[in-house]
Amino acid sequence: MQFTNLSDAELVHAYQQGHEQALSVLVTRHKDKVYTALYMLVKDKYLAEDLFQDTFLKIVKTIKEGRYSEQGKFLPWAIRVARNLCMDYFRRTRLNVSVTLPDGQDISALMGTAELASDAIERRQVHESVRKLVEGLPEEQREVIVLRVYADLSFKEISDLTGVSINTSLGRMRYALINLRKQVADKQLVLR
Repeated sequence: MQFTNLSDAELVHAYQQGHEQALSVLVTRHKDKVYTALYMLVKDKYLAEDLFQDTFLKIVKTIKEGRYSEQGKFLPWAIRVARNLCMDYFRRTRLNVSVTLPDGQDISALMGTAELASDAIERRQVHESVRKLVEGLPEEQREVIVLRVYADLSFKEISDLTGVSINTSLGRMRYALINLRKQVADKQLVLR
C-alpha cells in the first residue's frame, strides 16, 4: 500500500488499522515543523530532540488509545502537544533554562570563570529575582513572557501556538509588563 499520497487523516486511520508505515510517513511529513517549533521554544538542540521524541510518543499513545479526534488538523494538534510539553518542562524547571555544551558541560559554569565573582553573584541574584517575579504572574501572562523573552518567538508565532489572536497576545504581554513593574515597585527592587 502506498502511504505517501494519503492525507494526514487517512494516515492516522491506516495506523489505527495496524499499518505501522503510515505513522512513519506521518512523522516524516511533519517532523521538521514540529522540531522547529520545539527548538524555537527551548533554544536547546538536545532538549528539543528529547521533547520531540516525547511529543511523538504522546501522539502515538493518544492515537492508539482512540482519543485522537480527526478534524483535518493533525499538524496544529501535534504542535500544540509539543508546546504543552514545553510548558510542562518550563514549569518543572521554573524557567531556569540551562544550555549544555556538546561535551555535557553547563555553559553557565564557563561564563562564571570569565566574570568577576561579584558580577556573577549579582547577575544570578537579578535573574533569580526576575524569575520569581515572572512566576508570580497569572498563567496566560507568564506564558507569553516565556514564549516572547525566553523562546524569542514573535507575537504572530505566540498567537498561533496559543490559539489566541495577536491582539490578545499583545494585551497579555502588556498586562504582564504592568504587573512586573508593579511588583518591582512594591518590592522596591533594583534590577540592573
